[in-house]
Amino acid sequence: MEEKKKKRKRLGAVKYIVLVLVILVLGNGLIICQENEYKLIRQFGKVQRVISTAGLSMKIPFIQSVDTIPKEILMYDLPASDVITSDKKSMIVDSYVLWRVTDPLKFTQTLSGSIYNAENRINAVVYNATKNTVSNMTQDEVIKSRDGKMTVTISETEEEVESNDLVLEEKETVIDIKSLTEEIMDSLGDVASQYGIVILTVEVKKLDLPDDNKQAVYSRMISERENIAAQYTAEGASQAQMIQNTTDKEVSIMLSEANAQAEQIIAEGEAEYMRILSDAYADESRSDFYSFVRSLDAAKESLRGSNEKTLILPSNSPIAQIFAGN
Repeated sequence: MEEKKKKRKRLGAVKYIVLVLVILVLGNGLIICQENEYKLIRQFGKVQRVISTAGLSMKIPFIQSVDTIPKEILMYDLPASDVITSDKKSMIVDSYVLWRVTDPLKFTQTLSGSIYNAENRINAVVYNATKNTVSNMTQDEVIKSRDGKMTVTISETEEEVESNDLVLEEKETVIDIKSLTEEIMDSLGDVASQYGIVILTVEVKKLDLPDDNKQAVYSRMISERENIAAQYTAEGASQAQMIQNTTDKEVSIMLSEANAQAEQIIAEGEAEYMRILSDAYADESRSDFYSFVRSLDAAKESLRGSNEKTLILPSNSPIAQIFAGN
């Protein structure tokens, strides 16, 4: 009985050891690949195959090894760097890069599958592209291309047909220009593809001036804006003067035409008045009354004024004869 118990114990121990060995072999030979990673199967240091789809796979236990390469989009924050513009102005560019591995085999062969090595390479190529891009642009162009859009105010002079007035209107127009990111990406090209990676975008977080010349640049920019404002003011004053001169000319022409028309109407009225009088007093029976009225008008004009006046007439004067009743 004791012999049987010992055999059973030894058999149980062997089964346990075999089970553990099976579990170890299966565990070492089983590969679990996630959605956000690549699996590289190596045998004696050489890559045998690449697993890029999620799921379970197998390898030769204890002979083949597995390396994991990230498949998701990675972000690398570049250190701030000084660059020089084409007009010899220094600027500080602080940016970050979004990138990912597209060819894990090439990534492993060129960069040893190291994220650290990839970031060092990205830092070099992005810095060179940024430096080349900024060096071909002036400081104003770099600042304007920060967001890829620029708002400008355009003054337009329009003529209203009905009133013949000149109207000066200012319109704000948003112009799409090439952003600094697009310029840098164009300069990069596909240089990163040789390392089995792709740079998705280079975003500029901060675009600043060095502290030693920041105040000088601000003063220059203020002076330039004041010159632009003075130019706009001068152009506005010129437009206002043109409008005023045009209006004054039109008013003078209208007044001249109105005065001429008034004089013409007065002359026509006086002519009509004289015609009516001529028709009224053409009869000899009315001529005496006409002479009497005209004499009274003449006397009235002679006595017009604020001072007291005396009208002295000779006896043979027609007016005196009328007053005398002769």
